Amino acid sequence: MSLVLVPSDPEPEALQEKAAENLHYIRSAIERAGSFTAVPGWGGVAMGIVAIAAGWIAGRADTSGAWLRAWLVAAPIAFAVGCAAIAIKARRIDTPLVRGPALQFLLTLTPPLAAGAVLTASLAGSGRYDLLPGVWLLLYGTAVTTGGAASVRVVPILGLCFMALGVIALATPSSWGNPLLMIGFGGLQIAFGLVIARRHGG
Repeated sequence: MSLVLVPSDPEPEALQEKAAENLHYIRSAIERAGSFTAVPGWGGVAMGIVAIAAGWIAGRADTSGAWLRAWLVAAPIAFAVGCAAIAIKARRIDTPLVRGPALQFLLTLTPPLAAGAVLTASLAGSGRYDLLPGVWLLLYGTAVTTGGAASVRVVPILGLCFMALGVIALATPSSWGNPLLMIGFGGLQIAFGLVIARRHGG
């Protein structure tokens, strides 16, 4: 009479490890599909508040140079707030910051912003301060649109709204520039930030 060997049940530790691997794969697939957005909603709200403060100060400047300085001081503050908010959001939901959606968004955001810095120096050097609001809004909108292309739909829509404001700023009198900047970097950031915070994980 032959003996039939019945395989023993898998060890609980092995099952848990396999389940963890499967969950990691599923989460990565969801992230690649763009259901997670690295764009921080509450960070966008904070950036909008910084912009409104900058616009209020800039609107009371008595020279073009003072107006520019107000915005140039606010820009790195807002950028730092945004980067910190991305890192906090990524850590909260256990998403790596050095790869995945967060890094992809930052990498696609950087080139248009760098182009904006170069154009700012060139236009300010030639005294064309009137073109700066349109250029800033257009390039920031381009950065957000391309950076959010693989994200949730609300992100590229935000970028397109910025681009539309940029076109308006370039087609209207220079006196409209500062209010349009406050509408874009202030109002749009806050409004869309609240939507993202509510619907897409903070």
